[in-house]
Amino acid sequence: MTIRVLLADDQTLLRATFRILIDSCEDMEVVAEAADGAEAAALTSAHAPDVVVMDIRMPGTDGLAATSAICADPELSATRVLILTTFETDEYVARALRAGASGFLGKDVGADELLTGIRTVASGDSLLSPVATRALITRFLTAPDPEAPLAPSELLASLTAREREVMSLAAEGKSNAEIAEVLFVSPLTVRTHVQRAMNKLGARDRAQLVVIAYQSGLVRPAPPRDQF
Repeated sequence: MTIRVLLADDQTLLRATFRILIDSCEDMEVVAEAADGAEAAALTSAHAPDVVVMDIRMPGTDGLAATSAICADPELSATRVLILTTFETDEYVARALRAGASGFLGKDVGADELLTGIRTVASGDSLLSPVATRALITRFLTAPDPEAPLAPSELLASLTAREREVMSLAAEGKSNAEIAEVLFVSPLTVRTHVQRAMNKLGARDRAQLVVIAYQSGLVRPAPPRDQF
C-alpha cells in the first residue's frame, strides 16, 4: 500500500527537499503541497491523504488551526497529522495534541527519522516515544486550558484494570513492544487493549489516548529535568 502524503510548509525549498525524499520511497508519494494552513486544510479535504506533514508557523492560517480543522472533519478521520516543530513552539505543540495531531518531529530531522515518522503515524500508531516529546507532554498537557472541555475522567470507569494499565504505560511514551515486556504479554495483546481503550473513550488515535490519560489524572507528569 502506498502512503499518500501532503506537505504543508511555507518554505518552498524545504517542501521540495521533503518531496524528493518521500517520492524516492516505493511505499509513499507526495500528493499535494501547501504553503499555509488554509491551503493545507483545503487540499487535505480534496485529496484525503494518509498523512499530512504540517509545519506550525505559517503565514495567515497557521498549522495549529489547520490541524484542528482537519482532525474535526469526520470525512478525514483516516488522515493523520505529523507536526514539524522546534522547541521554541512547544506550547503550540501541546495544543496541536489536543486538536488531534498524531506525532511530532523537529525541523532539523534526518531523512530516515522523517520517513519512519510518516510510516509510524500512517500505520495508526503515534510518534510519542522520543524524550523531547515526552517532555512536551508533561510540561503542557496538564496545564489549565480554559478553551478545552473538561477531561472525560468519568469514562475511565468503562475501562478494565488492564486497559488502564496499558493506557498509563502508553502515556509514558512506551511502545507496544516495551509495554508487552513490562506486562509479560504479547505486543498484539497490548495493541488490542490500546484499541479497546480508544474505542471506549472515543479517542481518534493513540495520541489522543495519551491526552486523556494526562487530562483525566490517570497519569501525573514527571518532574521536569534540568536539560529541558
